[in-house]
Amino acid sequence: MQLTKYTHSCVRIEDHGAVLVIDPGSFSEVDTALEGADAVLITHEHPDHVVPEQLLAALTAAPNLTVHAPESVAATLRADADPAVRGRIVTADSGTTVTVAGFSVRTVGGQHALIHPRIPMVANLGYVIDENVYHPGDSFIVPDGVAVRTLLVPLHAPWSKTAEVIDFAIAVRAPRAFPIHDALLTETGRTMAESHLRTHAGAHGVAVEHLDPGQRVEV
Repeated sequence: MQLTKYTHSCVRIEDHGAVLVIDPGSFSEVDTALEGADAVLITHEHPDHVVPEQLLAALTAAPNLTVHAPESVAATLRADADPAVRGRIVTADSGTTVTVAGFSVRTVGGQHALIHPRIPMVANLGYVIDENVYHPGDSFIVPDGVAVRTLLVPLHAPWSKTAEVIDFAIAVRAPRAFPIHDALLTETGRTMAESHLRTHAGAHGVAVEHLDPGQRVEV
């Protein structure tokens, strides 16, 4: 399985001739990430994770593309979609395992991490792909009953602090971890945050590896 990181929280996963894209948001190289994609998974509605107009254009251009998202996101997309593509916008429910473009997709959690009590909570789903790659979206929910091998770690966000990032990586205990959700950091801040994560999660057996946007690895 090949994983390509794009800017911020978007990743592209390729295996068995199929392409799965997660969270092609406003900070990411959306057109490049979606090229030839068979399916898209959206964790939640914030624009750094989904750009509705770009996703709808991709659905129109690719007649076999499907989009899977929490109902709040799926309903918004369907409301603005051409009737011909609405059937390819699928609601993802929490606590299920489904097959998407030949990948096993397990949904985790259901709620976005708290930003501030004054800011409304939104739905958020994490996705475990083929019992291997875990993308938590904007949450620190640890999947139950699965030995994740590759963790995508939200490195920095308005809803997190470094201690929580480290504790999350330790709790999941995946052998490998790649930082994502990092577009709001300067290069200095990213280097420092990754260093803390690498040192302290590494002490618990988690190998933290930096990926530049566009970089591809085997997982």
